[in-house]
Amino acid sequence: MAALAVFFNKASKDARIGIAHIGLFVTLLQLLSEQDSEGPLVTYSGTVMQVAKISSSATYHKLMRELDAYGYIKYNPSYYKGRGSCIYLSPSQ
Repeated sequence: MAALAVFFNKASKDARIGIAHIGLFVTLLQLLSEQDSEGPLVTYSGTVMQVAKISSSATYHKLMRELDAYGYIKYNPSYYKGRGSCIYLSPSQ
């Protein structure tokens, strides 16, 4: 849970982070724990959107790009239907 503590410590000082970003990040942490590995998280947008209760793919992609740009994650989207996107929850990975 160290990643969650680091996230909240940083996010509490960052006015750009809203509740949707927080919900998405917590969802990514949950999916990573279910994946049972250290990382990176390899998943599909549909899976993340369902768990995070995000109904618009535009919103999902916007939030993911923002978390990446703000330095909370490293997001490597997959543009292939059969391959999941790669998400690092610690950008230094």
